[in-house]
Amino acid sequence: MSQSLQPFSSSFTSDIPDILTELGCTIVLTTYQAGKVIFLSANKDGLVQLARNFNTPMGITHSGRRMGIVTHDEVIVLANDPNFARNYPKQPDTYDAFYLPRSVYYTGTIDLHDIAWGKPGLWGVNTLFSSLSIIDDEEYSFNPKWSPSFITELRPEDRCHLNGMAMVDGEPKYVTALGESNNKEGWRENKLSGGVIMEVPSKEILFRGLSMPHSPRAIGDKLYFLNSATGELMAAEPEQGIL
Repeated sequence: MSQSLQPFSSSFTSDIPDILTELGCTIVLTTYQAGKVIFLSANKDGLVQLARNFNTPMGITHSGRRMGIVTHDEVIVLANDPNFARNYPKQPDTYDAFYLPRSVYYTGTIDLHDIAWGKPGLWGVNTLFSSLSIIDDEEYSFNPKWSPSFITELRPEDRCHLNGMAMVDGEPKYVTALGESNNKEGWRENKLSGGVIMEVPSKEILFRGLSMPHSPRAIGDKLYFLNSATGELMAAEPEQGIL
């Protein structure tokens, strides 16, 4: 009799549990293909992998006690309740955090990617409409605030595959896109070498020729991002160039 397959599997180097223990942290990642949000933490036996089901999860953000998760057509906001964690009936005195759903924003299927809390609220990379948008509970599913200089219309056409956002001092500072196209899904024509990084305030294109750049993050005076098509984590100094 064949054994049933596990819903997912992973491999990791032996020092990962030690690194997580030293940092005292948990890594949270999403995989939209498997429909999982996975918490990776360490204990005395090695690496603990706790997976929960979500509908096509993508971007994730954390601020204070809150965690926001992008799904197929919603942003789900959860909040940590440490007291509940300590008294979790199935495993008391095991966890130090327990995230409970608190609110849901209905965005529709706008292919929302990255999200982050900032000024004046929850920012989202609205990939379908090639814009940065505020996600709130007022009149609309989203409120567009910024688009690249080469985008001339707000249309649901995924023209440049805007996908990643780096926040600085509570505001979007840098974004990644897979192309400079102003046509419907035009980025697909040169997706392996047409990627760009843009500065939000000036709309200036800082770097070109990238391979499907994603997930920019500003740390100190450096900007880190994934060059996804080549499997590289890269660093740049916006005023100097890619390191």
